[in-house]
Amino acid sequence: MDLTKDNKKHIDSLSYKQLLSHWRFAPSGDRWFQGETRDYWGSAMNKKKEEIGQNEAARISKDIGWQ
Repeated sequence: MDLTKDNKKHIDSLSYKQLLSHWRFAPSGDRWFQGETRDYWGSAMNKKKEEIGQNEAARISKDIGWQ
């Protein structure tokens, strides 16, 4: 997916928990994880992870769990 202004705005509006949850549970081939948008999603998620710190990121990861 091309990284449009609207896609970037949407990604930037999501919390770390929302980004991680979609990253973890999206079906294979999800359009958000294709092309430039996938790269931006990963970068945004890593940036937010740094902002909240490793302990909070680990807590969020445990809260989300796995299916």
